[in-house]
Amino acid sequence: MMHMTLYWGKDVTLLIDFWKTDSWLSYLLTLLACFLFSSFYQYMEDRRLRFRSLASSNPSPPSSAGASVPLLPKYRRSAKFATALLFGINSAIGYLLMLAIMTFNGGIFLAIVLGLAVGYLVFRSADDETVVVENVCACA
Repeated sequence: MMHMTLYWGKDVTLLIDFWKTDSWLSYLLTLLACFLFSSFYQYMEDRRLRFRSLASSNPSPPSSAGASVPLLPKYRRSAKFATALLFGINSAIGYLLMLAIMTFNGGIFLAIVLGLAVGYLVFRSADDETVVVENVCACA
């Protein structure tokens, strides 16, 4: 029977039928997997944002008047494709984490939230140091 309220216990079925925990060891390994997977989500989000900034950066103007075909637009197209691919992967991971939380197990919930927080601290805390301003007008 599926729980509809938050519960604490070692008996969990996570995402698929054969991922069942029936001992404390399997439960702790499941919590570790949830923690690592949610930290990996933050890592992938950092990669996606870096590709996005690379894809949206403006190429520098050519230094000589004779060079009219820059090489960067081809590189920017592949960066945009990589950004779209990483967005799809991040969306899938995010939905899987949401479904894992919907088991309503307190340990799973805490492992995922802690994994997201630690992953943010390790991989994305430097995002706060750089501010991207797309439009310098204060009214926009």
